[in-house]
Amino acid sequence: MLPKIALVGRPNVGKSALFNRICQKRLSIVDEQEGITRDRLYAKAEIFGRPFILIDTGGIDFSGTIPFAELVKKQAEIAIEEADAVILVVDGQVGVSLYDEEVAKRLRRSKKPVFVAVNKIDSQEAAERVHPFHILGIKEVFGVSALQGHQIAELLEAALKNIPDREEPEIPEGTIRVAIVGRPNVGKSTLLNQIVHETRSIVSPIAGTTRDAIDILFEKDGQKYLLIDTAGIRRKKSEKEVVDKFAAIRTEEAIERADVCLLVLDSFEGFTAQERRIAADIEEKGKSCILLFNKWDLMHNLRMEHAMRGVREAAPFLEHCPTHFISAMRDRNLEKILPSVKEVFACRHQRIGTGALNKFIEACLQKYHPPLITGKRLRIYYLTQVETDPPRFVLFVNKPDLLTDTYKKYLINQLRDTFPLAGCPLTFDLRGKEAKTEMKALL
Repeated sequence: MLPKIALVGRPNVGKSALFNRICQKRLSIVDEQEGITRDRLYAKAEIFGRPFILIDTGGIDFSGTIPFAELVKKQAEIAIEEADAVILVVDGQVGVSLYDEEVAKRLRRSKKPVFVAVNKIDSQEAAERVHPFHILGIKEVFGVSALQGHQIAELLEAALKNIPDREEPEIPEGTIRVAIVGRPNVGKSTLLNQIVHETRSIVSPIAGTTRDAIDILFEKDGQKYLLIDTAGIRRKKSEKEVVDKFAAIRTEEAIERADVCLLVLDSFEGFTAQERRIAADIEEKGKSCILLFNKWDLMHNLRMEHAMRGVREAAPFLEHCPTHFISAMRDRNLEKILPSVKEVFACRHQRIGTGALNKFIEACLQKYHPPLITGKRLRIYYLTQVETDPPRFVLFVNKPDLLTDTYKKYLINQLRDTFPLAGCPLTFDLRGKEAKTEMKALL
């Protein structure tokens, strides 16, 4: 394991800004509003050639005025417990507060190496603001600037100085990356906690609790998974807070990183425009998908096929995705999810031989011939698969413009019915007669 350094402190002192500066990426959401970071967030960073794991935490609020204050405090305490060193971030412009003293007292009891980062020390004149923070009873105090990067290298060098080197565990080959996506308040964090049996994400009935993406690596029945919990996507017109816009971007990035997406729906509200938007993004990015109707235990007088009817009409791609009706809260039908993940992951890596595909095309042509268009008929030479992850096929024809959308849809549906391609978006390219000879040579 790489050494871990946790950033802790009261709200709005610049922990997330410092986190982003050290990682040299915008991984943590930064905003002037208090209480933006709620879950603990992990990232790999490096200083002077030495890699380490940096943990950002929510602001520890002893007043209880910020939503989820107790839950955020618990998340910060977990980060302190697992860290090798802790950096207490304070605000150099505001000065020492009673809350800073409370956090410092908690850190001294942890027996972990603790360092104070007095943030917002942006000039030589401001350096005098560092001295009052020695009252916190922590020996090593550094005046830093998350904005300008001042003295951050010295701070990290001191924090890492007495931590022994350990090997970083790499994500093993064959690990399936799974993103849990959906609107706010559909039960994504509850689902994640049930799957990994660890409260890594804050669970709350209030919409929009999770705002940062969280990665959890775990193993089940010999298969390794990387679970990515994400913030919910809201309608654009209701993205009033800048943090919600960041969270929507984070969700799109999580989809990009994933192999398989678990699209979680609220059974009460059904398939809305927001789910349609997420499903379109999953299909466009070429990711496999599993549809989960959560809170199904609370539904009465509604059949599963009726719940799926609107989905098929709004997003045809989801018709071919495994669907489960679950209750994350009551742990109902959750045992079906990971086997489905393994199934669709295998499907997206499936390679179908050209011979089998050509027999398939012959069967399709015998069943239904392409229609005549202006006295001309489409001729299909052969079909071949050129890529996996996700599957991509090339159909060689005489004239591509003679292939109607209806007949193309017929071929794709028959392809899904004939071969194991569950949950996978399919790319179906056309090549005209002039490309046929060249492509044969490549094959």
